[in-house]
Amino acid sequence: MVEGIYGAVLRKGAEEAGAVHIIVNHLDGTCHLFAPAPGPSHDEAGERRWSIEVHPPAGMTEAMALLDRRLRLDADLWIVEVEDRGGTAGLAACA
Repeated sequence: MVEGIYGAVLRKGAEEAGAVHIIVNHLDGTCHLFAPAPGPSHDEAGERRWSIEVHPPAGMTEAMALLDRRLRLDADLWIVEVEDRGGTAGLAACA
């Protein structure tokens, strides 16, 4: 737990090349799903770039269905879940 935000690895992918997908569980039945943004992995300031693939009012069912489809194409991906009732656990999508 860091800064009051709990996180857990739900699925380990390839250590050397697996893409990381992050579910931000809002603990109210809704969530955000962040995936690596297309293009460069980091911005000019060195921050990782993300794209939002699922956002409220969608919930875990929708997020997991999308991840299940992704896993059929890429078995190396990682899935991390963090709990943040009021936000996106410090993650922001690129423009």
